[in-house]
Amino acid sequence: MVDKSQFYRGTLEGCILKIINDDEVYGYEIAERLKNYGLDGISEGTIYPLLLRLERNGLIDSVKKASPFGPKRKYYSLSSLGKQELNDFYNSWLKISDSINKIFGNYKED
Repeated sequence: MVDKSQFYRGTLEGCILKIINDDEVYGYEIAERLKNYGLDGISEGTIYPLLLRLERNGLIDSVKKASPFGPKRKYYSLSSLGKQELNDFYNSWLKISDSINKIFGNYKED
């Protein structure tokens, strides 16, 4: 059985950077977007520590904004360093996915 959490671990950061690059978003919204893309096994408990690390490393910036439904929300945007990291991730992903596609090119399920 494939452990999806281990499989996602290496790609989750890049996916989150891409979501933040598309729009200024808050943590719960990132979790919902991941679910909408089919990555429904990823909890907010996984996402928030990752956001904290990305912010500490200067890849994302945050600002608190008022919410119509309660306390202020922390919205994230990509820093210039984050944009470069996203580009690097994407280029690496293209190379890896191309290699994997070549390996599985003639694979047929039993």
